[in-house]
Amino acid sequence: MDQLAYNSNWRMVAAALYRRPVDSKIFGSVELDVTELEAYVQRKRKEGLKITFTHLFTLAVARALREEVPELNCYIRRGKTIHREQVDATVSVLMEKGSEMSSIAVPNADQMTLQELVLFFQTSVQAARQGEENATMRKKKLIAAIPWPFRAWILNLIRKLTNEWGISLPGLGLSANSFGSFILSNIGSIGLEMGYPALFPSANFAFVLIMGGLSTKPAVVNDTIVPRRMLQLGAALDHRVVDAIHGGRLFNYLKKALQHPEVFEQKPQWLTQKNTHA
Repeated sequence: MDQLAYNSNWRMVAAALYRRPVDSKIFGSVELDVTELEAYVQRKRKEGLKITFTHLFTLAVARALREEVPELNCYIRRGKTIHREQVDATVSVLMEKGSEMSSIAVPNADQMTLQELVLFFQTSVQAARQGEENATMRKKKLIAAIPWPFRAWILNLIRKLTNEWGISLPGLGLSANSFGSFILSNIGSIGLEMGYPALFPSANFAFVLIMGGLSTKPAVVNDTIVPRRMLQLGAALDHRVVDAIHGGRLFNYLKKALQHPEVFEQKPQWLTQKNTHA
């Protein structure tokens, strides 16, 4: 592989964006039994609804931020914690050639049904794989072309203006909410069983969630050892905004909600009640 291949657009940006890991972060992981959830996915796919675990976890996490852990839908601005008015998701997707990751933005993810999210993904993923990335991610090619060390200086300036000072830059399509409330990445799709993500410096995420590989393992069910399908989840949390207890509440919500995935076929209860009273 030649030197040009090593220096992809993303690596050129990352070299200017990230610093040595000196800041305080919280890392956590959990192993979920998804045997019934996998059966549900297969059943829905046979019915014609092409869902994956990514769809279900996107909805589950988004609704968790609305219903159970609103503290995770916050960011720091000028030394204060700011709560976001809506829950927007950023979901990593693998580009068609498999050489680089891209992302799609899902506004108001907590309000979507499973069917709505599947349709949204189909349109957005197709556009991303054809090179039509969301407005923020398209900037990486432009930034990668800036010579070093000016690239780092410019990125640090943008981050200070948007993240730390809360100043929007409409001309660049950047603000404190450019990347939404959280990012979800399925590293199991690229062959990794488990991972602990970085907190993307240019985003104001309170956490990043990683879906690992799916495997069959022995588990005890009703005092009997049986094979079960297990999925690894990993998360990194911004300790300036949240504590480990918030990560625990998120994981507990996911465990319970994903035992009844059919709830994602309907609008969330809080939204239907709001519309009723409107």
